[in-house]
Amino acid sequence: MDLDLWWLLVIPVAFAFGWVAARYDLKTLLSESANLPRSYFRGLNFLLNEQPDQAIDAFIEVVKLDPETIELHFALGNLFRRRGETDRAIRVHQNLLNRADLPVTERDHALYELGQDFLKAGLLDRAEETFKALQSGDYALGAQRALLTIYQIERDWNKSIDTARRLESMGVESLDKEIGHFHCELAQEALQQKKPDEARRQLDLALKAHPQNVRATILFGDVDAAAGDHDKAIAQWRHVEEQNPAYLPLVAEKVMKAYEALGRQNEGADLLTTWVDGYPSNDLLDVAYQYVSALRGPEAAHALARTQMQKSPNLAGMTRLLEAQQAVAEEPRRSELELMRTLIRQRTKNLPRYTCQNCGFRARLFYWQCPGCSGWETYAPRRVEPITASS
Repeated sequence: MDLDLWWLLVIPVAFAFGWVAARYDLKTLLSESANLPRSYFRGLNFLLNEQPDQAIDAFIEVVKLDPETIELHFALGNLFRRRGETDRAIRVHQNLLNRADLPVTERDHALYELGQDFLKAGLLDRAEETFKALQSGDYALGAQRALLTIYQIERDWNKSIDTARRLESMGVESLDKEIGHFHCELAQEALQQKKPDEARRQLDLALKAHPQNVRATILFGDVDAAAGDHDKAIAQWRHVEEQNPAYLPLVAEKVMKAYEALGRQNEGADLLTTWVDGYPSNDLLDVAYQYVSALRGPEAAHALARTQMQKSPNLAGMTRLLEAQQAVAEEPRRSELELMRTLIRQRTKNLPRYTCQNCGFRARLFYWQCPGCSGWETYAPRRVEPITASS
């Protein structure tokens, strides 16, 4: 009984304390609101009524009257940038930088945000100039990362290499893989300009930065093939099997053309058949099937396609098998097989071939750098069939 009476006393006391606290918070809020400039509320009103330019003018006046509202400017600028209104974001952040009394830390912050505005707007030269002004301080690392992005967009690979090394000196994770690809890009440019010595120099640097860089090995073969040294080119491309056999489909056609140039097509066909048996792949099968059929006849090509379908059944392989069966069949069986092959080909012709393992971007061509997320070496060089049971 005493316990029940005690609880009856506690409840009204707790209610009274809550009421007092609420009144205190309300008074505090009203007091703080009264101290805010009227421009603050006018700005909010403009923003709510979809009048962003008038809102910016009002908030600029707020900062002039009350420096403590600097964070409001940053929030507003970021909001405009996320909405794609980069011209308004630029105006907000430039207004902050025009303040003579802005602390150094806040000035660096405003510079960094302004650089991001320029980058989002595609004004790369102005973004570069802004980020280069942040050589030290809390935003130096972010500025260097942004500069690396800019130089890659501009395909300025020498500046990309320098910036990547600078980032590593600032303590970020190793960028050896990216630096290797930057050297490969320079090698490709040299190869297109018919400067084989410069191409080889860049490829040596690529492998020095990242010894498992398959792309550099492939390009070394391209340089040798361009110079007419097909034996050396074949040796380079065969080395891909030791580095990463998943990339063999990228050199299969190159290898066969080199063997053809040497008059040793059968040796090349044997090599491709060995690769197809050891590393089943639709891309490898396509190249091997083409040459085996031409060199050894439809029966040999049919046996190759059938064996691969038993190892790794898929729609693309089925198309190739039906083609092989059609080549050795007689009417009316041949017409039936042609109908089946046509139906499957129509179902698979628009399937994306490659998928970025980082962002999921799909493409019919293989890329060393993903067009979606700009990641390097994120595409597995293998065709995919994103087909579910429901489809």
